[in-house]
Amino acid sequence: MAEINFDIIGFDLDGTLLDTSGELTASTNHALDAAGLPPLSRDEVISMIGLGAKNMLDMGLKKASPGLSDAENKARLKQYLPILMTHYEENLGSDSPPFDGLLKFMDQCDADGTIMAVVTNKYEGFAHKLLHNVGLFDRFSCVIGSDSLGRGKDGRYIAKPMREPIDEMINRSGGKIGETRAIFIGDAIYDVMAAHNAQIPAIAVSFGFLHQPVETLGADHIIDHYDELWPLLKTL
Repeated sequence: MAEINFDIIGFDLDGTLLDTSGELTASTNHALDAAGLPPLSRDEVISMIGLGAKNMLDMGLKKASPGLSDAENKARLKQYLPILMTHYEENLGSDSPPFDGLLKFMDQCDADGTIMAVVTNKYEGFAHKLLHNVGLFDRFSCVIGSDSLGRGKDGRYIAKPMREPIDEMINRSGGKIGETRAIFIGDAIYDVMAAHNAQIPAIAVSFGFLHQPVETLGADHIIDHYDELWPLLKTL
């Protein structure tokens, strides 16, 4: 008999499964160096993670050389974003360890017969390559990226906080929307919103790349370490 009452556990990727701040910092600083600008600290880059590489570099360029006009910043962003992306793709998995307790938790899920999946706002190709490079890809039923479902009528990718990626996670994992018991774990407001839009519970991790106090994300539950997750799920 299963120990927990969930069939599918979904995870965000950056800041939830893996601490990707090391390689994101390295790639950001590689682009800044190409632009002749000083490097940023890891803590400075962490505060910029979460809204995509373009936003991260935009913030990094402005931080490293404040005072330029919007037009100058826009031109630099266009020039150096491809440099960041190339470096990042070439170094995926070089400095992205799993958070403490994750692997033990995943072993518990495997033993319990619980399906695990990933829904991230990272491009699907990058997410697949990263998880392959850290040896975790085959442990998930599916890995859904921001571009996996294409674009909506407004031209934007169908991604979190929309519910469709969560619904797709359930479908690809062999479940039925509205019937299969699923839960989603993440470190950002978009993760919580996507889960609630799909009418499933959300758990927030306090150790991720937070842009606001974890208590304000609106999650149903909060964990400070993966060792807390299995006991919590057994009570739900």
